[in-house]
Amino acid sequence: MTTESAQERDQLAGEYVLGTLSPEQRTEVQRRLPNEPELRTAVDAWERRLLELTDLVPSQQPSALLWPRIERSIDRLSQQPSTTSWWNLLPLWRGLSAVGLAATLILGTILLTQTTPTPSYLVVLVAPQDKAPGWVIQASNSHEIQLIPLGLVEVPADKALEFWTKADGWQGPVSLGLVKPGQALSVPLDKLPPLQPNQLFELTLEGTNGSPIGKPTGPIQAIGRAVKVL
Repeated sequence: MTTESAQERDQLAGEYVLGTLSPEQRTEVQRRLPNEPELRTAVDAWERRLLELTDLVPSQQPSALLWPRIERSIDRLSQQPSTTSWWNLLPLWRGLSAVGLAATLILGTILLTQTTPTPSYLVVLVAPQDKAPGWVIQASNSHEIQLIPLGLVEVPADKALEFWTKADGWQGPVSLGLVKPGQALSVPLDKLPPLQPNQLFELTLEGTNGSPIGKPTGPIQAIGRAVKVL
């Protein structure tokens, strides 16, 4: 029996159902399931949440060339200087888009209820270091988005999270404002062009009043790409 918290157990169950665990971690969860009813209940709850997802997107067989292309992109990324902006790594995001689609849709259903309109766009924001999901973005129309935290986020007292977006063809990212850690946020996009598939979103760590130059200056905390659902 482990000493993990309920939040850690729920996260582990979600990653198990999503299929994002390593083979060793997955085997360990399978070993624990028969003997740990709380973990089994968490897994069952995640599976029930995701049942309706199968109706959103038709199944597709990835190309045999996809994984080699992803591996090449990651190899190139590891060779980039540390100052390289993630906004400029579009080949990597395009290579990951097919795989990220399923995770984006699945994680986006966490906080959807039957009274909430089916979103037309979904995004999962992940930490660039370990790809751990931290936030979900959902949009029921092209003019407003909801930013939803998936867990607790710690921010230094002298820093703030700033929300950015950039679509293909834009000259640079546009700020969507400051974000309070752990709180959901609705953001109107009335002064921006409508949402686009593959549009990039990120959260960066800036000063308490945000970036002083109108573009990201601090380290990226989470980043993701928009996927059109409907």
